[in-house]
Amino acid sequence: MDPFDPTAKDRFTFGLWTVGNTGRDPFGEAVRAPLAPTHIVRKLSECGAWGVNLHDNDLVPFGSSASERDRIVREFKAALQEHGMCVPMATTNLFSHPIFKDGAFTSNDPKVRAFALRKTMDGIDLGVELGARVYVFWGGREGTEADACRDPRTAVARTREAMDFLCDYVREQGYDLVFALEAKPNEPRGDIYFPTTGHMLHFISTLAHPEMVGVNPEVAHETMAGLSFTHGVAQAMEAGKLFHIDLNAQRIGRYDQDFRFGSEDVRQAFLLVRLLEGTLGTAPYTGPLHFDAHAYRSEDEAGVWDFARGCMRTYKILKARAQAFDADPEVRALIAEQNDAAIEPLLSGYTKDKAAKLRALALDPASISKRGLRYERLDQLMIEHLLGVR
Repeated sequence: MDPFDPTAKDRFTFGLWTVGNTGRDPFGEAVRAPLAPTHIVRKLSECGAWGVNLHDNDLVPFGSSASERDRIVREFKAALQEHGMCVPMATTNLFSHPIFKDGAFTSNDPKVRAFALRKTMDGIDLGVELGARVYVFWGGREGTEADACRDPRTAVARTREAMDFLCDYVREQGYDLVFALEAKPNEPRGDIYFPTTGHMLHFISTLAHPEMVGVNPEVAHETMAGLSFTHGVAQAMEAGKLFHIDLNAQRIGRYDQDFRFGSEDVRQAFLLVRLLEGTLGTAPYTGPLHFDAHAYRSEDEAGVWDFARGCMRTYKILKARAQAFDADPEVRALIAEQNDAAIEPLLSGYTKDKAAKLRALALDPASISKRGLRYERLDQLMIEHLLGVR
């Protein structure tokens, strides 16, 4: 077996909306026929995926009757069981229906906010019924074009009210479920509230039940803003708040492209996988590895499954490259030489004695600054590992 072929133990997941994307865009109609959720489950299993995620409407079309909903869910559950797949995450579509044209939880109309809460509670029930342990919130319409329509502080407060309400709903139902908030700077709104993972991390600290809420960073969303996705993910991991992650690829300054993972900026993809896998010796991320991406508009259904396999294979290849890089003796020496065992203990945990010892250190700034750090060599070694010549 090819070592880079995915298996269920790799924890790879796709959304129904990702491989089910029909290739429609603002300038052209669909190029692929819609795929039945049960068909998607079977094909993803054949590709080596572990799980499949969904918005409520991905599985149960908006406006379905109760009996139709139950039939769809029953058939979907049977497909999951037949093909050994799971549903690790679910979410609610609060952006497609016209009622959400000016937001869901942040709308100025209380009837819209009520509808959004009701729709989300129903979606949570569906996700839990299918086995989801994480529930993601992406506020695709929670923003503005005419910014004078509301005080942004009002939008923050309304979002907090909604999250606190839904946390209490989950607690009252006894569900084993956590929430993950997904940031995005813009599109489909001119500006979206909570545009980065950092914004979300602070917001979480203001909630009534912050222990229930983490983040779901997405490669494309941070990259759209010109930010380092790896740094945002690292901050979330350091805070113990990386509950889920969306993997794809994106060019800086473009619309939300959702390209195949690793197809743009291989360097950043490598550094991200290195971080998530903990190949430097740090604690790894152990949750689902979700690909929130879709195939090019040029593809038919066969190309969709090429895309899915490509996302997973690229991740595994980069993981192998990261392991080799961090095991390279020269790399380890270059990183290790930055440490100073005598000084490090003085730099944290203030005491009067440590402060005195710091003041007594013989530190020569001019001499220290002359020392080259050899980051050019370190970066070249990374490139050579990436290119497979080392």
